[in-house]
Amino acid sequence: INELIQKGQLLEAFASIKYLEDETITERDAEKYKDNPQEFVRKSKDVDLLYNSITNMIQSIVVGTLEHPTVEDATLTSLVTLIAREEAAHPNTGSAAGPGSDLLGTPRKWREEWKEAINESARKRVLRVPMASKEEESSWLDLHLSFLQKHLSEDLLKIKLSVKKCYPEEYQVCDVYVEAFHKAIASHLQDLSQRPLEFNELYTLLDWVANIYLSELFLGHPNLKPEVKTENLSLLLTPADWDKLKNDYITSAKGKIKSYFGNILRLEVTEKWEKEVHPEVKENLYHSSLSFDIQTIIGEHMKISGAISRSLEMQMLELCLAELQEFIPRFGEEFMAWTTAQDSPIFAPYFAAYINSFHDLVSGLETAFKVNTEELQKILEALTRNFTNIFLNKLRTKAQPLLKKILTKDWIFTTERPDSLASAVSQFSEHLQHVREPTGQELLRDVHKYVVKEYIMQVIKPRRKMNRETRQQVSEKMNQEARILNNMLIDQGSDSDWLLPAIHHIANIIGEKKKDKIKEYVKELCQDYPDIR
Repeated sequence: INELIQKGQLLEAFASIKYLEDETITERDAEKYKDNPQEFVRKSKDVDLLYNSITNMIQSIVVGTLEHPTVEDATLTSLVTLIAREEAAHPNTGSAAGPGSDLLGTPRKWREEWKEAINESARKRVLRVPMASKEEESSWLDLHLSFLQKHLSEDLLKIKLSVKKCYPEEYQVCDVYVEAFHKAIASHLQDLSQRPLEFNELYTLLDWVANIYLSELFLGHPNLKPEVKTENLSLLLTPADWDKLKNDYITSAKGKIKSYFGNILRLEVTEKWEKEVHPEVKENLYHSSLSFDIQTIIGEHMKISGAISRSLEMQMLELCLAELQEFIPRFGEEFMAWTTAQDSPIFAPYFAAYINSFHDLVSGLETAFKVNTEELQKILEALTRNFTNIFLNKLRTKAQPLLKKILTKDWIFTTERPDSLASAVSQFSEHLQHVREPTGQELLRDVHKYVVKEYIMQVIKPRRKMNRETRQQVSEKMNQEARILNNMLIDQGSDSDWLLPAIHHIANIIGEKKKDKIKEYVKELCQDYPDIR
């Protein structure tokens, strides 16, 4: 009988074992072994071992079905006949063999063994799919899952075209194989998800489960329909495992987003500030890529996360905003530290560019991502105030030495250019016309007011008496400087017309010798500036 089994002649072997089994049962019932129970045990064991040998051959045939290049129809058809004959020979009466009793005449459950063999075959084939180490290949998981799709798609197509026809409809052979592969893949993915995966690997796994597994790229491929059904498959990962995978992804993304924002800052420092590269002007506004870069990072990560689920997309948005609110102050500190450490000609242009970029960032987040930017606006407003203070302090530092010279002997009698003060102020004010309104205009008003006010304060400080000729000279120089200064600021966009006469009024008073004319000039001054009283 063993020889028949080894040759694969299972129907003949089964008939022989069944004959031996029936004979042993008949002899047992006739109490032939009453005086020699060991003989009965031996013969019963022989029957059991022979049946087990057939069970092993069934498992071997099932595993070999997908291992061999071609399907042996006759072998599978014979297998189905064998299972049917065993089920007919051992009808399932529901009375299982008790502990210590013999197995003679009990069902061998070869159909269940057949199913279990399919499960084992699927498990082995999944585990046999090539998988490189991370050290060998950085995209190891992408490659592995691609191989998994390719190999198992080929297996399922083989089952549909060549295996299914060998089994009766009642076997639902395609469903059994699909379920077996499904369980094997689920177990394999659970093992993969327990590994210490990086951000890209976590996303690859999430994307494969959510978007590839049941799609036309794999189980839903048109070539596998209609035999391969996916409607009734259980979840590939348990809700707990799926949630863990998503949480690991978000946790990993935190470091990734922080790193991306850090790269933005690093490039600003090394490629722009240190190299003193002037910012671009677009539509008459200084432009920085800061807002675009930040929104691109947020948009790309929301897009890929949204491809997994809406909830993951929202989690990613929340994470990006939290990281952004941490990044903006850090960016501001770096810029302020850099500009405090040196007197760079590109400070004012970048000050303007970043003010514009902050506006674009808030507007973009509200429009494109429907974000409540209230907290971010508070952070940006504080940063804008800090930047503005530095801007005005740098302006004062440049202007003060020139303002302090007013009405000194050097100022009165030297031939210093009358546009020196205007040139110093213009190093800052000229850039404000490239700042988005209303901020640019507000700052220009502040600059205009500051310069005129400081100029007048220098003029009205107590001085030694000047003779008539000197007073006339001072008046002319003040009027000349005021014209240059005011014209420059108006040309740059200042709308502070009310400041224009101020220095001229004082200059006229200084240069006039007639008391009634002086009174008239004072009256004009008070009319234009009532609060001067």
